[in-house]
Amino acid sequence: MKQRILFAVFMGIITTGVVSFTLVFVNRGWAPGFTFAWVKSWIIAYFVALPVIVLLSPKVQMLVSKLCKPAEIDS
Repeated sequence: MKQRILFAVFMGIITTGVVSFTLVFVNRGWAPGFTFAWVKSWIIAYFVALPVIVLLSPKVQMLVSKLCKPAEIDS
């Protein structure tokens, strides 16, 4: 459980940081106030994404395991 939460924390930081930076840059450009807008967006995105990652990652792992399961060969 501790590993799953730590994974979610790091994945949340990385993904929300990259996505929020990209979207703020695309929508505002490198204008005055960019850093404030980016950090504000990053914080909001992080607190939305963290519980989603923690709650959904086990279900996504199960889905991926089922999709990647080797096909059974009929004898």
